[in-house]
Amino acid sequence: MSRSKALQPLVEGRATAEGTNRFRKRFENGQIDHFYRPLSDGLVVSSLGLGTYLGECDDAEDGRYTATVIAALGKGVNLLDTAINYRCQRSERAIGEAVRILISRGDVEREEIVICTKGGYIPLERTPPGTKEGYRGFLDSEYYGPGVMQPEDVVSGGHCLTPRYLNDQIERSRRNLGLAFIDVYYLHNPEQQLDVLNRSKFLSVIRAAFSTLEEQVQRGIVGCYGCSTWNGFRVPPEARNHLSLEELVTVAREVGGENHHFRIIQLPINLAMTEAVRVPTQRVGTDRISLLEAAHRVDIGVVGSATLMQSQLTRSLPDQLRSAFPGFNSDARRAIAFAQSLPLTAALVGMKSVAHLEQNLERAALS
Repeated sequence: MSRSKALQPLVEGRATAEGTNRFRKRFENGQIDHFYRPLSDGLVVSSLGLGTYLGECDDAEDGRYTATVIAALGKGVNLLDTAINYRCQRSERAIGEAVRILISRGDVEREEIVICTKGGYIPLERTPPGTKEGYRGFLDSEYYGPGVMQPEDVVSGGHCLTPRYLNDQIERSRRNLGLAFIDVYYLHNPEQQLDVLNRSKFLSVIRAAFSTLEEQVQRGIVGCYGCSTWNGFRVPPEARNHLSLEELVTVAREVGGENHHFRIIQLPINLAMTEAVRVPTQRVGTDRISLLEAAHRVDIGVVGSATLMQSQLTRSLPDQLRSAFPGFNSDARRAIAFAQSLPLTAALVGMKSVAHLEQNLERAALS
């Protein structure tokens, strides 16, 4: 989608308890038991969420994603996950295109859909620059020149969490999506900052970021916020890039009070990456416990990402796993069933094919 299209009026509305429950009632008879689960503030989401990370940065891939999102919303999936940097901003735009098509048709209402995006990594525009000089020129014209951020704000060559930058990214995401409201906004891999910052400075960055997100909630732009991570919650407290969930909740309370809007986290959880279930990476009080147990204790929802580990879990699973999840026709569906068996809000699967969507929604055959 071109920038000119992104400048059309934003679709108003937000996900609501009434709308998402109406969506659930419309589709629940065709889904597995407990397919719909609570998120926060009465919102209900499908336990299979559609992810949009992988793919080429071209118009054909945009079309595939848009078609799959349209099909997903027509088959009972109402959790859409993206990030501004995914596919050079194209994934946000593909989701936005699909949502606007369905709303204009009257097939779905904005109040029924939970849309999540992320900010932190510097997003490119449609395609990557061909040279390092082109990238530096892009940064100068889009970010440094206008004063959105300064070179010293950037870590690891492309990550930033300063308040002005986050405000800018939220506005760009709204325009990309064509939506006035973002239901869930994640800080994207905040542990990236720990590659450079000490723990004290990192917590100052998080405090400022959470304050910014609380302000966005108060402005009626964002519903709730969280942290979408890769390593941070899976590594032990002794690791440099460890994220403490209890510490993050404490920061949220400091900036937002007891009614803060830090409500959800995201991390890889799959058959090969089971740290959230079996490894005591978190401390809550004096207890050292798993991430899922810690999230339960501090009342934070958990979304699992990389459910199929970028397609590596779609084939050649051991026979024991086939026995543990009988009745399915594919290893991909068994891997999804594993994630759905956990106390997660949802498991995300990247899907840009209607055929894969249908396969991933397969119900187990009764013996």
